[in-house]
Amino acid sequence: MIRSELVQMLAADNPGLSNKEIDTIVSIFFDEISQRLAEGGRVELRGFGAFSTRARDARTGRNPRTGETVDVDAKRVPYFKPGKEMRQRLNV
Repeated sequence: MIRSELVQMLAADNPGLSNKEIDTIVSIFFDEISQRLAEGGRVELRGFGAFSTRARDARTGRNPRTGETVDVDAKRVPYFKPGKEMRQRLNV
């Protein structure tokens, strides 16, 4: 599912709201999750899962096009851990 499909589904379920209002709500939702993760926090949606970040150490990588070695800096990457209900739905 892509963002526009999500907005369309929410619009179908909420005919009293305009597409612009729903798009604003979706934007705020994703912006808040992103902001919290950028602050080093965690976002948990009960029944769905939890978003957090994980640290990746610096390493030596390889450019796939040239084969040349490249230094990759340490960084934080987003991580999603599905909740119990999500895992059960996926494995039915």
